[in-house]
Amino acid sequence: MATASRPVNSHPPSNEAGDKGLTSRAVLGATIGNMLEFYDFVTYSFFATQIGHTFFPSQSEFASLLLSLATFGAGFVTRPIGAVVIGSYSDRAGRRPAMILSFAMMGVAILVLALTPSYDAIGVAAPIIVILARLTQGFSLGGEVGPTTAYLMEAASAKHRGLAVSFQPASQQVAATAGALVGEILSLTMTSQALDAYGWRIAFLLGAATLPVGLWLRRALPETLHRAETPAITAENVEAAKTLRGNTRLLGLGLVILASGTIITYVTQYMTTYAQHTLHVDAPLAFATTVVSNAIGIAAAFFGGWLADRAGRWPVMVWPQLAALLLTYPVFLWVVESRSSAALLGGLGLLALIGSIPYSAFYVGLVEGLPKNIRGGAFATIYAVAIAIFGGTAQLVVAWLTEVTGNALAPAWYLLLATAAGLCAMILMPETAPSKAVASAKQ
Repeated sequence: MATASRPVNSHPPSNEAGDKGLTSRAVLGATIGNMLEFYDFVTYSFFATQIGHTFFPSQSEFASLLLSLATFGAGFVTRPIGAVVIGSYSDRAGRRPAMILSFAMMGVAILVLALTPSYDAIGVAAPIIVILARLTQGFSLGGEVGPTTAYLMEAASAKHRGLAVSFQPASQQVAATAGALVGEILSLTMTSQALDAYGWRIAFLLGAATLPVGLWLRRALPETLHRAETPAITAENVEAAKTLRGNTRLLGLGLVILASGTIITYVTQYMTTYAQHTLHVDAPLAFATTVVSNAIGIAAAFFGGWLADRAGRWPVMVWPQLAALLLTYPVFLWVVESRSSAALLGGLGLLALIGSIPYSAFYVGLVEGLPKNIRGGAFATIYAVAIAIFGGTAQLVVAWLTEVTGNALAPAWYLLLATAAGLCAMILMPETAPSKAVASAKQ
């Protein structure tokens, strides 16, 4: 497609910022909070039953589970609040203090969850403490993604921004894989009684163990907020381009794409339960499906970022997303009809590969397109809103659709809708890769 046919960002980013590139320590320091976030998500989901028994005892097993899942969902409520507060703080005080604050709150919350005595020990105080911990964690996580994504982009050299920002989605896949493996190992090596009593706490304490390391890494990070960045703004009203109102179109497109990616991510994480409950396959194959899809997603996220640095943001978003749209239904049809390891591992693995590539390009494209003075807060807010609305409901919607229709292909319908919406928004996104954006602006 000709360059001139793509939407062009009105203020292409500078080539000057981050000319020394990112060190491995800086990448780990910036992304360790994202790792803890998704590790916690997978771990809580895996041990929801045990957590329910510990803090929400009930005569009904189902009621106990529902209360546990509701507590998990409480964390989604405070995410947008944390996004506005911590994200805006990062735009005023700097990326590093905001990242230190969010990570410290996140670590303390997971530690409190792991160490809170059971309902039998302290009564109603136990669920209250756990709910407060989840609300605190949601608040901190809401402010985590915006500042870290902005930091990765600002600290990287202009030629490697795509690859640098790809560590954000890749770190989430790494943590999800680690959480699934920890859960699998504990379930294989401990009795059900031991898992109920203390095994799930071990999984959370392993996550909390990253707290001192993460704080040490983040305290040593160089600040990027005040680095020189001289975009060639071509908009008539320069001041408007620096405000939220001047970027409503880009933020609206970003919200749609993040909603699409959130649905895809959370439905993918649901595949273990889907494979067991709906397709009735053996548990080892069901768990392997999630682990393989996550592992492929890690490689695809890095590849998407690397490719975005070479081919531009727009084509790396659009063409793989179109391929995912065309392949989703045939792959699920294959999975449902055969219920074989080849279909579950190969078919869903293929969707994970193609579906993960566009979002690394999108992440860097969105943060490049936003002016620095609102970048952290604006990105954090639309990310948190997308997660709160669509992440918290994705698995519930898929399970409900499957149940009421009696059709095992129901997850494919929801994925098709999400993928199509994301594709339409991606087509309208501007090209922000520095050299390509400048070249397009001159045509």
